[in-house]
Amino acid sequence: MVFADLFFLYFFLPVCLFFYFITKKPQIRNAVLIVFSLIFYAWGEPVWVTILIASSAVDYINGILVDKYRDKWQAKAALAWSLIFNLGVLFGFKYTGFFVENINALFGADIPVPRITLPIGISFYTFQTISYTVDCYWGKVKPQKKFFRFLMYVSLFPQLVAGPIVRYSVIAEEIDCRKTTIKDFSEGFSRIILGLGKKVIIANNLSTIVTSLFGTADDGYSNIGALSVLGTWYGAVLVGLWYYFDFSGYSDIAIGLGRIFGFHFDENFKYPFICKSISEFWQRWHISLSSFFRDYVLYLPIFGKRRKYGGLFLVWFCTGLWHGASWNFIFWGLYYGLFICLEMMIGKKRMKKMPVPLAHIYTKLVIFLGFGIFYFENLGALGKFFKALVGLNGNKLTDAYTNNIFMSNIWLFIAAAVLCMPLVPKIREKAFKSQGGAYAVQTFGIVCNVCILLVSSVLLVNTTNNPFLYFRF
Repeated sequence: MVFADLFFLYFFLPVCLFFYFITKKPQIRNAVLIVFSLIFYAWGEPVWVTILIASSAVDYINGILVDKYRDKWQAKAALAWSLIFNLGVLFGFKYTGFFVENINALFGADIPVPRITLPIGISFYTFQTISYTVDCYWGKVKPQKKFFRFLMYVSLFPQLVAGPIVRYSVIAEEIDCRKTTIKDFSEGFSRIILGLGKKVIIANNLSTIVTSLFGTADDGYSNIGALSVLGTWYGAVLVGLWYYFDFSGYSDIAIGLGRIFGFHFDENFKYPFICKSISEFWQRWHISLSSFFRDYVLYLPIFGKRRKYGGLFLVWFCTGLWHGASWNFIFWGLYYGLFICLEMMIGKKRMKKMPVPLAHIYTKLVIFLGFGIFYFENLGALGKFFKALVGLNGNKLTDAYTNNIFMSNIWLFIAAAVLCMPLVPKIREKAFKSQGGAYAVQTFGIVCNVCILLVSSVLLVNTTNNPFLYFRF
């Protein structure tokens, strides 16, 4: 089941809210969330809910063992088993085929390549349970004594299948005691509608343009070889905007749903395109993932020592590999690791002295080129993309095809470019400070929410499958 679906919006969610708020007892409310979360997850692939429950059970027990045998070998064994089990399951489902393909290519072997269906959300909830066990081992959180409360944390449907990666420490107190205020309801539903609009109105239309420019993996990215230079750069920019509105839209819906149920998830996107360095970009983009690798991987001892740059490249290798079993994702991760390494060597003070226009040009070139690397999973097509960027495919600077696509979608492009910047929040903030501004802003906000919901609902009528991008990760 997906959020951007009429069945979810107008049946599943209202029914869930009815049963949730019909009682004030926390135990019953938690039970309602568990039942609806498991239904939500099992809707398309019922068999994989067993992996989710098994993962929850393993780390529930590991957390208790770590606390019971603190500073003893049993605690280390429990932590080791958590890592082995979770990473083993993730590797088995996500990377086995990729590993076998590369063994065959490297050694000329003929090992049958398994075709394993990836359980939705496995990359997210395995990281959540790992972070819980590690935090228990480090003494940052107390282990949850009730299994069903822990299962609710892992399976909570607002963030289950595509993040953000919610750490146990963020909502530990709210699992046992939480309440929903009128403000939570208002801001929660507004956030849901905003996320829905990002996904349905902007991201879906941007994806259509990208497909018309580059093609897709299914057709071998058929258009990239003949695309003009400006068309290639335009497509790379649109990929970045598409991914931003798709994933930040999902995060908005997840955060809004959490608010309605009394949970306060951390922000996952903070207008990343206003960054003036690549390091800052990753402090604003997919924050829950970048902070996970920073806190749990960066300081791992490599060959017995903590190595500054070695840890950095390990983080970015893992970040790339986490996104998919394909070499382009690994190259994409190391690509960002290289620029962050260069910025570290230059130093924060010197980076801040860079003229602002130059800083923006530098970061946007790196970022949108990175999105191009991320998009092309076929290395042959990726090579054509690099050539097309500078005209080495024999392509023209521009052509009628690119110009027509650009002019036909110019208002969508302008809207996406404006809305990915914090202009609206700043206008809203200033309006609230003026006399009578708060009432005008609230009224305008309600009208906008109604319009976005209506437009999104109409656009969803003829949509049969509308998954978010990060479902496949």
